[in-house]
Amino acid sequence: MQIPYELILGWRYTRAGRATRRNGFISFISGVSMLGIALGVAALIIVLSVMNGFQREVRDRMLGVVSHIEIYAQGGAALPDLEKTLAEVRANPNVVAAAPFIATQALLARGEDMKGTLVRGIDPVLEPGVTDLAVELKSTGLARLVPGGFGVVLGIDLARSLGVRVGDPVTLIAPSGQVTPAGVVPRLKQMTVVGTFNSGHYEYDSALVMMHQDDAAKIFRLEGPSGVRLKLRDLHQARQVADQLAASLSGDLLIRDWTRQNRTWFAAVQLEKRMMFIILTLIVAVAAFNLVSTLVMTVTDKRADIAILRTLGASPGSIMGIFVVQGAMVGVIGTLAGLLLGLGVAFNIDVIVPALENLLHASFLPKEIYLINHMPSDPQRSDILPIAIISLVLAFLATIYPSWRASRVNPAEALRYE
Repeated sequence: MQIPYELILGWRYTRAGRATRRNGFISFISGVSMLGIALGVAALIIVLSVMNGFQREVRDRMLGVVSHIEIYAQGGAALPDLEKTLAEVRANPNVVAAAPFIATQALLARGEDMKGTLVRGIDPVLEPGVTDLAVELKSTGLARLVPGGFGVVLGIDLARSLGVRVGDPVTLIAPSGQVTPAGVVPRLKQMTVVGTFNSGHYEYDSALVMMHQDDAAKIFRLEGPSGVRLKLRDLHQARQVADQLAASLSGDLLIRDWTRQNRTWFAAVQLEKRMMFIILTLIVAVAAFNLVSTLVMTVTDKRADIAILRTLGASPGSIMGIFVVQGAMVGVIGTLAGLLLGLGVAFNIDVIVPALENLLHASFLPKEIYLINHMPSDPQRSDILPIAIISLVLAFLATIYPSWRASRVNPAEALRYE
């Protein structure tokens, strides 16, 4: 099968043809356009992969500590009928496990150091069914939480900030005090640190305190658990299941799924991802439209060649096709190079970033700010395919005007001074 001459000439012009100074400059500009497209595509893939990885990592670590759905009593009071609520939620086929809990806030003190904390009273037997963190602590910290023992399991960063280790005493200060003739006196209770945990999520590692629900009920003067935590078969169905439970549960209860607990954070990440896609696409667009100047110079330089082809019988459409092929070649090669570079970096970012941090003696992701302390990456086909298509389309659009201009060259005018 004979290869169309439009493809042959288009590829030859892409490689710059004769070794003249003008052709060398055109080749340089063409190479810059190709490099710009490659870098733009690679930057898009890397940035979106990192943002996907960041979102997935924070979500997974967050769901290792929080449950898929939480059901509360109004005003933080004890559930009016715990057993009935547990039976009703377990009747839902989407619910895998349910565990009661008490959630409140308190101060934790050690000497002169004092930290605000999130206190979670749990059932050590049922809790591993609803959170991954409890599964890891089942045979260590949670096994030491016994009724009346007043033991606590602290986040690793909270323990470090207070300077305590397993076995050390700490003082828990309840928010509601006792009323005395001298005024309101805070209620204090000495607790013993029986374990620590490291969820990898700084928000919880620096503030969460877990204790037995019976001890929490005594300290905070509750008649029983204030809520129920649920684990679902499919975490992505949390909002639909929450709506189902809101319609089926009896009593005046509040229901909150994991997507609503951190709704602002997830919405911000999605907005940032869309904005970064738009901004970096403009970089690809700038590189693609550099092809316009490259092809215009090529058309000017090849006017004699175009005139000869026209006199030999080439149609305007064929002439236009030659330069469309040249621009398309630059776009295809640049896009493929960008895909290879971007995916290569995205799949090896866990090696590249630590090496750069060691070289520069810097930390790119302080966990106090970004919640995690390493650079995650999650390349997704739904991002990569649109990037490649947009890059190719922009490169093709950039070839239309110069190619049309080439097809309009008058052979007589072009050969007059040759």
